[in-house]
Amino acid sequence: MTYGYARVSSKGQNLDRQLTELRNFGIDEKSIYRDKESGKNFERTSYLRLRKRLKEGDLIVIKSIDRLGRDYSMILEEWAYITKTAKCDILVLDMDLLDTRAREDGLMGKFIADLVLQILSFVAENERTNIRERQSEGIKLAKAKGVKFGRPETKLPKGLEEVCRRRLCGEITLEEALARTHLKRTTFYKYYNMYCDQLE
Repeated sequence: MTYGYARVSSKGQNLDRQLTELRNFGIDEKSIYRDKESGKNFERTSYLRLRKRLKEGDLIVIKSIDRLGRDYSMILEEWAYITKTAKCDILVLDMDLLDTRAREDGLMGKFIADLVLQILSFVAENERTNIRERQSEGIKLAKAKGVKFGRPETKLPKGLEEVCRRRLCGEITLEEALARTHLKRTTFYKYYNMYCDQLE
C-alpha cells in the first residue's frame, strides 16, 4: 500500500502544494494523511494514525524531508523505525536519493538513503552548532562594545522616594502618586515596596 503524508506547522498554512504532488504521484485521496501541527516531535494526530496502519512492504511518500519533522536526530530514529522495524519504504519527492526502494542498478535503496540521511543530519547539526557559536561570539563582541541586552532599565523619576514616603504616610492617594511619577501601577508598587522594605 502507498501512503502520502503532508504537514504544515500551523492551521493558517496551506497544504495544497504538497497534496498536488502526492496526487500527481498517483496516491489515492483516502491514503493521504495530513497534519497542521509542529514538526518538533512525532506526536501528531494523523501521523500516528498512519503509523498504526503500516504493514511490511508499504511505502510512505512525502514531498520533502522537513515535512516528516524538523529535528534530524528524531527523523533518523523515525526513519529507522519505518524502514527497519516496520519494514516499510520511504520516498522523498524533492530528493531522489532519499528513496529506500531497491534500485534497478542493483544497489539497495535503503543503504543509499540511510547514508544520505546521515550526511544531511550531520550537516544540519553542524550548522546549528555554527549558528550557536556565531551568536555567542556576536554577543561577546557586542558586550565588549557596551551593548546591553535585556529590557532597558526604567529611569526613575525625580522625587520618587518622596512620593513613596508621602504615599506611605497617607498624604497622597495612589492616583496622585501615579500622576506625579508617571509610572504604571505595577512599576510604582515595585519601587514603593522596595522603599518600604528599606524602612524595616
